[in-house]
Amino acid sequence: MNAQDLKNSILQLAIQGKLVSQEKEHGTAEELYTQIQEEKSKLISEGKIKKTQELSEINEDEVPFDLPYSWMWVRLDSICEYIQRGKSPKYSDIKKYPVVSQKCNQWSGFSLEKAKFIEPDTISKYQKERFLVDGDLMWNSTGTGTLGRVAIYEENKNPYELAVADSHVTVIRPLKKHINYKYLYYYIANPSVQKVIEEQSSGSTKQIELATKTVKNYIVPLPPLDEQKLIVEKIEELMPYVDQYGKTYSKLEELNKKFPEDMQKSILQYAIQGKLVEQRQEEGTAEELYQMIQEEKKRLIEEGKIKKTKALPEISEDEIQFDIPESWKWVRLGDIFKINPRNTLSDDTNVSFIPMTLIEDGYKSEFSFEKRPWGKVKKGYTHFSEGDIVMAKITPCFQNLKSAIMKNLENGYGAGTTELHVLRPFNDDLTLEYFLWFIKSPIFVSTCIKKMTGTAGQQRVGTDIITNYIVPLPPAEEQKRIVDKIEELLPYTKQLVK
Repeated sequence: MNAQDLKNSILQLAIQGKLVSQEKEHGTAEELYTQIQEEKSKLISEGKIKKTQELSEINEDEVPFDLPYSWMWVRLDSICEYIQRGKSPKYSDIKKYPVVSQKCNQWSGFSLEKAKFIEPDTISKYQKERFLVDGDLMWNSTGTGTLGRVAIYEENKNPYELAVADSHVTVIRPLKKHINYKYLYYYIANPSVQKVIEEQSSGSTKQIELATKTVKNYIVPLPPLDEQKLIVEKIEELMPYVDQYGKTYSKLEELNKKFPEDMQKSILQYAIQGKLVEQRQEEGTAEELYQMIQEEKKRLIEEGKIKKTKALPEISEDEIQFDIPESWKWVRLGDIFKINPRNTLSDDTNVSFIPMTLIEDGYKSEFSFEKRPWGKVKKGYTHFSEGDIVMAKITPCFQNLKSAIMKNLENGYGAGTTELHVLRPFNDDLTLEYFLWFIKSPIFVSTCIKKMTGTAGQQRVGTDIITNYIVPLPPAEEQKRIVDKIEELLPYTKQLVK
C-alpha cells in the first residue's frame, strides 16, 4: 500500500464513522440538522443569504455505505449558506484583486502563486457574497484531470484585499457555526467522491463540467458537530505519519527498483573476482592458457594472417584493482584479442550489417542484422566476423551496455557503425561469454568512463584504453563454469523486477 492508498483508507474510514468512536453526549446529526435549518431560515429572513430551491428526499439507491446510528445523510446545499460557480473575469496586469483558478487549488493546498488578477474597475460588479472568505471550499468543476480537486481558501495566504473565483471553480460555503469546513473538505477529498466524480459530470470528454445543481445535490454523511471536530483532529494527527510513511515507502520503492540491477552488478563483480565458482586444480592455470594463446598468436604472425604488433607494457601493481585466485592471471585485452581487425573479402560477398540501433541495451544484449554486399560496407565501417565481441564505444550506448557476441553472420562476416570496438580472440580456448560479461561489469564500465575522451555529449572509449585494459583471466574450463553460473543466476534478478 502506497501513501496515497493509506491516506484514502483513512479518509474513507473517517467519513464512514469508523475513525473515532460515537459518544452519546455528542448528540445526534438529526438534532444538528434541525439547528442548521433553523439557522438558515433565520439568515434568509434577515436577508443575509438567499433562499434556495427545495431539495429532493434522499433515496436508498443514492446511499453508498451505512452510517453510525447518530449520523444521517444530507444534501450538501442543506448545510451550506452559499454554493455557486465563480464568474468569468476581465483580467488585468494590475495586481490588486486575485482570481482563484483551478491551478490555485492543488491537493497539496491552496496557493495564489499562479493566480491572475481581475480588472480593478470591474470589482463593483461582483456581489459581496462572491468575495471568498476564510474556510470556503473551492471545488474544481471543469476539465478532465482537474475536475474534483478541492482546496480550502485561507485568508492568511492572500496578501491582497480580497479574492474571487473564476467560472471553473465552485465555491462552497458551509454554515460554519454548525459544520466543520475541514470535515467537509475531507469528505469531498475521500475516494468515495473522487473515484466517481467524472461519472457525476456532464459535457464532452475535454469539456466535462460538474454542474452547480449536481454539487448542491451531493449527499454528505453528517455526524454531530463534536464528532466532526474529533474526526478532523484524528485525520490531522495521522497525516504526518502518512507523510513519513510515504517518504519511507518511496525510498523502499527506489531500493526495490535498484535492487535487481545492483544484484546483477554484484553477480558480475563476484564472477570476475573468482568468487562465483570454486577453483579446481585439475583445470590447470591461466598461465598455461596464456602461453597457449601466445604460441597461437606467434603462429598466426608467422603465417602472415595477422601482423606483428608492439609488445604491450608489463602490468604494474598500481593497475590491479582487486585480488584474484592464484590460478588466475592478469592480462591485457590486447594480448589475448586482436582489437578492431579488418576483413578481406570479395566485393560481391553478402555480409551482415548492424547499425547501433539494432544492438539492444542490457546484460543479455540481442541484435539483428541487415544484409549488404561487402563492397558497400568495407570502407568507413567497423569489420567483424563470426564469434567476435562487439561493444559500443560512445556515450550513452557504452553505459547502456550495448555489446554482443556476433553470431549467425551472413557468410561469417559483417560490418557496422564505426562507434563499435571489436575484440577477436587469438585462441578458441577463450570462452567469449566470460569476456562479454566482463565488459558489462561495473568496474570495467566505470573505469572506461573515467578514461573517455571527447566532448561532453560525444565521449568515446579509445582503442588504446581497450587494448591496454587488464582483465582477470581464469583457466579455460573455469571460464565456462563461470558463464554457466552467471546465466543460471541472472534470470532470477529479472524476476525481481516484476
